Amino acid sequence: MENVIIIGGGPAGLAASLYLARANLNPLLFAGSPPGGQLMLTSDVENYPGFESILGPQLIEKYRAHVQKFGTRIIDQNITKVHLNNSPFTLSTVDKSYSAKAIIITTGAKALWLNLPNEQRLRGKGVSACATCDAFFFKDKIVAVVGGGDTAMEETLTLTKFASKVYLIHRRGQFRASKIMQERVFKNPKVEIIWNSMVVDVLGEDKVEGLKLKKVKDVILNHAKRGEGSLANASSNESRDSSSSTQNDKENILIVDGLFLAIGHKPDTDIFMRQVEFDSKGYIITSARLSLELAKFKIQSSKFKVTVENSKLEEIKNKFNLNFHSSTSVEGVFAAGDCVDYIYRQAGTAVGMGIEAALDVEKWLGVETPNY
Repeated sequence: MENVIIIGGGPAGLAASLYLARANLNPLLFAGSPPGGQLMLTSDVENYPGFESILGPQLIEKYRAHVQKFGTRIIDQNITKVHLNNSPFTLSTVDKSYSAKAIIITTGAKALWLNLPNEQRLRGKGVSACATCDAFFFKDKIVAVVGGGDTAMEETLTLTKFASKVYLIHRRGQFRASKIMQERVFKNPKVEIIWNSMVVDVLGEDKVEGLKLKKVKDVILNHAKRGEGSLANASSNESRDSSSSTQNDKENILIVDGLFLAIGHKPDTDIFMRQVEFDSKGYIITSARLSLELAKFKIQSSKFKVTVENSKLEEIKNKFNLNFHSSTSVEGVFAAGDCVDYIYRQAGTAVGMGIEAALDVEKWLGVETPNY
């Protein structure tokens, strides 16, 4: 019988294990195979406090050495089954089963990719899914963003602080992002929008040198008028500064130094389906998230004089132990990191959430758990 099992070996899980190990709770961490989360696929990390520059895999290696020094046991295997209906909880790998009084889920999330021939080959060499992480490397360069939601707008605006020009490529003729975010993008002089187009390949040998675009439904490329929300037809552009695309039937070559994907993330939470409460995108709902949503709903209800209760929130509210921010809808099961965080998705924020979950578990084990 384990006191606590942590599922996931990225920053959140490792941070949680460090605090639990120092609390003499002897945590067992399943880091997965391959272990380490998204940082293992990241090149230079320059925005993690304490390191001016470090490779993602090196940062994970330091994390692991640190937590093992204090007694965390790490198993580089995937959990294949979980049973959270009854306490103690049971978990299984391909060859063994485990039981635990408490569980911390830190399985993370993965960026959605276009699955292009050269996309993954050039990942970390100009292809990225995080402008907050990598925008600095594209100072005074030309980049492209793919997407049409709020995340794409945010990534685009972040990149304009560094890049000399940002192309925003969308396969439709209008964005699904909020109006205020669209207007900010339309008004930014560094942004040029390429409508009704999709990226079909990434060009370059050792780094991104361009993109191959294909028009959707044979529509002429458009761009937003500067400072306006209206659209205007764009002719073939003549220089790198205005647009480096050359038209060849239905395909265009766009010369850029970087490509940022902003088409969404998928949390790695399928294994917990129908066992803990999720939102519509698969992110695990914690007490902190639930409390925020309930507060937002009450404010909105008051503002617009809404009298109908939000039945979903009210229905699941009683499942949560609101004394612990990281608790899920199952008593004794906690969650942290990118499988919960659909907003920030940073290594630093994941670490903080992991620490919070560890402190919650420590308190919960001491106050709530019966002796087995």
